[in-house]
Amino acid sequence: MAVTGVSFYSASLSPVIRRDFTPSVGKFSKSNPISFRRLAVSTEQTQTPTTTATPTTTTTPTPTPTRRLSEKSEELGEAGVAASDDEVEQNGRVLKEYFERSKELISRSDGGPPRWFTPLECGPPLKNSPLLLFLPGILGVGLGLIKNHRRIGKIFETWSLHIPVMDRTPFTDLVKLVEKTIQSENDRSPNRPIYLVGESFGGCLALAVAACNPDIDLVLILANPATSISRSQLQPLMTLLEFIPDQLPFNPPNMLSLMTGQPLRTAIESVVKGLPLQQTVGELSQDLDAISSYLSVLADILPRETLHWKLQMLKSGSAFSNSRLHAVKAQTLILSSGRDQLLPSQEEGERLCHALPKCVIRKFNNSGHFLFLEDGIDLVTIIKGASFYRRGKYLDYVSDYMLPTPTEFKNVVEDNKWVGAFTSPVMLSTLEDGKIVRGLAGIPSEGPVLLVGYHMLLGVELVPLVANIFRERNILVRGIAHPMMFMKKDNTREILPDVSQFDTFRIMGAVPVSASNLFKLLSSKSHVLLYPGGMREALHRKGEEYKLLWPEQSEFVRMAARFGAKIIPFGAVGEDDISEVVFDYDDLMKIPYFKNQIEKLTSEAGNIRTDVTGEVANQDVHLPGILPKFPGRFYYYFGKPIETEGMKQELKDRDKAHELYLQVKSEVGRCLAYLKEKRESDPYRNLLSRLIYQATQGFTSEIPTFKL
Repeated sequence: MAVTGVSFYSASLSPVIRRDFTPSVGKFSKSNPISFRRLAVSTEQTQTPTTTATPTTTTTPTPTPTRRLSEKSEELGEAGVAASDDEVEQNGRVLKEYFERSKELISRSDGGPPRWFTPLECGPPLKNSPLLLFLPGILGVGLGLIKNHRRIGKIFETWSLHIPVMDRTPFTDLVKLVEKTIQSENDRSPNRPIYLVGESFGGCLALAVAACNPDIDLVLILANPATSISRSQLQPLMTLLEFIPDQLPFNPPNMLSLMTGQPLRTAIESVVKGLPLQQTVGELSQDLDAISSYLSVLADILPRETLHWKLQMLKSGSAFSNSRLHAVKAQTLILSSGRDQLLPSQEEGERLCHALPKCVIRKFNNSGHFLFLEDGIDLVTIIKGASFYRRGKYLDYVSDYMLPTPTEFKNVVEDNKWVGAFTSPVMLSTLEDGKIVRGLAGIPSEGPVLLVGYHMLLGVELVPLVANIFRERNILVRGIAHPMMFMKKDNTREILPDVSQFDTFRIMGAVPVSASNLFKLLSSKSHVLLYPGGMREALHRKGEEYKLLWPEQSEFVRMAARFGAKIIPFGAVGEDDISEVVFDYDDLMKIPYFKNQIEKLTSEAGNIRTDVTGEVANQDVHLPGILPKFPGRFYYYFGKPIETEGMKQELKDRDKAHELYLQVKSEVGRCLAYLKEKRESDPYRNLLSRLIYQATQGFTSEIPTFKL
């Protein structure tokens, strides 16, 4: 087994830490502040290094928005991220590892004040990666991100705070310690954001630091912050500790079990999730017994006097941070668990979200208090989905983007597998010689490529389109999306849909529609998905199926020609085989209540087509009444690529540009007409016929379609 562990840095040293800093080996002490010791910890063996450990100075190239997954190992360093992603998902025994590593850390710690350490699994990060400081919960060990170390270490410079068991540093001094670190790092890299990831008590600490440093570019990620301690089930424990005689035996695990009102095993069982269904009850029981044995480590981490001290500090920390919430200006992401047995985390998350000006929330309804230790919880994926990863002062949706890992892509497909199961998409493309083939061989491998097509009702064609290109051609298509998908719901945007609904789209590369984002994507040779009809086309009226509702003037042609992009017109049909609009925009606007809601929602979302005329300018946001049908089939047809290489000067002429624009629109219409005609001869257009075919030929077999 590979030896893992952590490298310690002195807290007093943090202001002068550098990537190329080479410390001497030795125990930390006040007389030796410029030293650290490395702890090598393994579940099977322990090794103590005897030579100087030098942090690597090798850097990985800055990520660029490449599309081909085959390129990602060289250009993004994503291979390491993807590999660790799989390791995270396979780790169903992380709680056991957490306590084993904590035991080693405590046994080898030399006491002393709080200090920063970098887990050996972390790094080296990508070039220009932001700094991430992990602020632990009440246990103070600093290993709360153990399940995420490898992944966060690829995209962050990662430091964790360790608070020794017998340390009695007051909360205000902990604030000063973190404050000194962020001020030093901000002076060193003023254009780099600093992430504070606070868990429980660490959430209070992060908020306090942010309140005291409003001018530093901080990003807060708070998992079940303990700002709600006054409403916690730990309150009785605080009172009880005051009256328990010192002579009575005290066992923290049993006490915590008593205070939560249910056996400790139930608490463990809520943490250990994701076990295979085929695992027997006996095996599960053995696993729980093994994990239970490690909870005795809590007695070492939280002896009576330490627990009493930390609960009091938790109380003072909560009061300190709550009294200064008005001063927090930092961008904040709240992670709230629905089954937290210690804190009312979801209610507190909502409260903080309304109190903080730049705050969004993500809810995990089936998770417990120790969110980062649970299976299926991937911090990097959460950050990417919330668009919270950036390397500079402002988020760049192109240069800050990271390709989805295999597991992330798998989860997206799993979450939307019903679309493919019910519609059995048929993908057709056109080769350079004009031949139509089944599959996506006609889509160019190299960018820049601009896919321009028809937006089906509610955009139901998106997932099969992006997923099939990703799966079959190893190409990620970056979608140009409505800004509403990136807006925070707040007091000024009360009826906007919850932005977390669109996390999947952001993980798969969607960017807000803007000329600058299109410019950046094409300049980086991306494959870009564009719907000129936008929301008006996706929310069409009754009888407008397959009607192209495009702007009258050309929008994208000259931009494509500037970078020599290939324009691929495409059509997608099948919406009328799964649903029918029975109550559209015109009907809704006749009812005062719905009219008021539509106008308010549109105002909050913003109309991005104020500079155009015609029907496409009507981008009112609404949800039409839809009657589902017995499912038919989806069909996609990608036409022959239209070359713009060498046409930059020619297309500066508005008439020439408009002529090419009309050609693209005509080709999209031709693709739609072709599919509508050909699907009539598809013997497997109906779901029932497809099910019969798969029952006889196998459910993994490709279902035939019409003759080409």
